[in-house]
Amino acid sequence: MIEGQEGVSWEQWRALAAACEEHHVPALLRSDHYLPLGGHEERPVLDAWSTICGLAATTTTLRLGTLVSPATFRHPSVLAKAAVTADHISGGRIEVGLGAGWNDREHAAYGFPFADAPTRFDVFAEQLEIVRGLWGEGTFSFQGEHYTLDAVDARPKPLQRPHLPLIIGGKAGPRTIALAARYADEFNTVFASPTVVRERRALAVAGWEQAGRDPTTLRYSVMLSYLCGRDSDQLHRRLDRLAVEHGQEPQADTWVTGLPEQAVDRLRELRDAGVDRVMLQMLLHDDLDQVALIEELAQAL
Repeated sequence: MIEGQEGVSWEQWRALAAACEEHHVPALLRSDHYLPLGGHEERPVLDAWSTICGLAATTTTLRLGTLVSPATFRHPSVLAKAAVTADHISGGRIEVGLGAGWNDREHAAYGFPFADAPTRFDVFAEQLEIVRGLWGEGTFSFQGEHYTLDAVDARPKPLQRPHLPLIIGGKAGPRTIALAARYADEFNTVFASPTVVRERRALAVAGWEQAGRDPTTLRYSVMLSYLCGRDSDQLHRRLDRLAVEHGQEPQADTWVTGLPEQAVDRLRELRDAGVDRVMLQMLLHDDLDQVALIEELAQAL
């Protein structure tokens, strides 16, 4: 998982995608922001869905998607059409993460409306229903507080049926869980220790059951920051660079970090906590050796 708003160039995106395919990393997801989040607003930012369409045309096996696209950035018809377009370009390798939106600074900068949290969740809920409706068979209409669609049969439909995989994430609050249980194929949580990961999974399972869905169909994932080294010297060089470029240092309980054996131990903890896949947030996005190391960590599991 790459923070695309932190100055990732098109050449770097292509290199990342090629490295993922070379080293059998199954999916490359990116954030969807219009401004850098760490205060370095001089860093260039490429649009998420435009980038995904470009990568879809230059890769062959890699799954691609957002984690996550804010409902505040795009009309749901635009988002649904962009995702279907990428799905066709890729031959059916797209996943869609969708969220309510949260960063007020980039909304003000680019002129996106930024309502209070309850209203943003109302918009988010309508977008989920519309996106799923447009991906479905036949004609779809919608009348809500924020959107109206009049008898549209949106074609082409996604290659992946019955619809594109939809990811909803968060800290497992009641409304997020309810929306995920109604619309999502996967629930993703972020920056959590194995204990918290297990607790949030239990909430997701309960939400699936309350919605009348088989909890064995729940795909549960977690996004954690990732920084590893093959030896102590390499690890410390990467730690120094992380501190300079991002002002961060790893937190033991919410990162996959350290030497390979330590990272494997953390991944095993997460697997035992019920995690189906881990999105590794690689902040040093041009350090392709860390992509190669992901393959080795997976093999060690």
